[in-house]
Amino acid sequence: MKKINTKLVQSGKHTHAPEGIDFRTINPPIYKGSTVLFDDYESYSETMLRSELHGTSYGTYGTPTQIAFEEAMAEIEGGFKTRAFISGLNAIDMTLLAFLKAGDHILVCENVYGPGAAFCRKVLPKYQIESTFIPAAVGSSIEKYIKQNTRLILLESPGSDTFELQDIPAITTIAKQKNILTVLDNTWATPLYFKPFDKGIDVSIHSVTKYISGHSDVLMGTATVTEKHYDQFHSFYETLELFASSETCYLALRGLRTLGVRLKHHEQSALEIANWLNEQDQVETVLHPALTGHPQHEIWERDYLGSSGVFGFILKTDYSINDLGRFFDGLNVFEIGLSWGGYKSLIKAGVIKGRENVSPYNNRTVFRLSIGFEDSKDLIDDLENGFSKLIS
Repeated sequence: MKKINTKLVQSGKHTHAPEGIDFRTINPPIYKGSTVLFDDYESYSETMLRSELHGTSYGTYGTPTQIAFEEAMAEIEGGFKTRAFISGLNAIDMTLLAFLKAGDHILVCENVYGPGAAFCRKVLPKYQIESTFIPAAVGSSIEKYIKQNTRLILLESPGSDTFELQDIPAITTIAKQKNILTVLDNTWATPLYFKPFDKGIDVSIHSVTKYISGHSDVLMGTATVTEKHYDQFHSFYETLELFASSETCYLALRGLRTLGVRLKHHEQSALEIANWLNEQDQVETVLHPALTGHPQHEIWERDYLGSSGVFGFILKTDYSINDLGRFFDGLNVFEIGLSWGGYKSLIKAGVIKGRENVSPYNNRTVFRLSIGFEDSKDLIDDLENGFSKLIS
């Protein structure tokens, strides 16, 4: 008879449904564990001989929950394989390191995610990788920035602060001719409203923190690659033991199921509020690609299947910090906060700094709205109340 300490270890461990019970759930279970058990030595040996261990041998090589989410993302993106990361920034940084080496040169659009740009400026030089920042609305003119050792182009279209779009098909056509890898942060449009691989992109990155999860309670990123670039990318991923937790993968997969209906609501409310802002005397510019006044609206109309709920605006007057405080403190529905893509409407503002190329937004205060699920009339009334504080 087994002793008590052995029973403590062995009792009640149903890693599968108990025999005779068919227990299937709509969503995959959350697998928590480091050690993966093998039925016999033969299965262990066969597994360890595989070139790819993802999801088969140890917790840091991915759990079934992670694989389920990655497979769903790859299918929706239209790419070959997806890998999950602990954050959107981690997905950007690790993708760059996976494909770059000392002596390489990369082109970086000026409107990419700020911390990602900081990684290019502060970290990549330590590995003798040079970055050149190029205009946020670049297209075929990108050719003049390409050097002999240009290996990669990092894009974000639209950028999530000033909302310029790049001409992606024009860029990828040139990049493929010169054997340059293209990486796109596609978080704003999601896989529903922009199809990066149809436009020639090699790697599509998402901050799953935003629209994919949709509830502001997940930190995760993904990178989806083409078959051509998968081996190099995945080898780096497994070598560094990169992975995402089962809990976050479960929540992200659950959020992914409702992305279509959520995004439609975000889009409709955001357009209603953007059009209202366009008519306000205090507002100089509304930065929303789906509006006809946007500088790259024709690109949006040609390449995109819809618009999301994040956009910006600039006031005619650059107010002081104290004046802006009155505006923000007069809001009762919008909350002040970073990030976006959740059900709660958020607002932030900041002065655009550090653009190396000529930009109409340099040194201007840009307000960013993330439109959630509140009634659009309540959100408009809230902004109107905030504006009234500026002129009181």
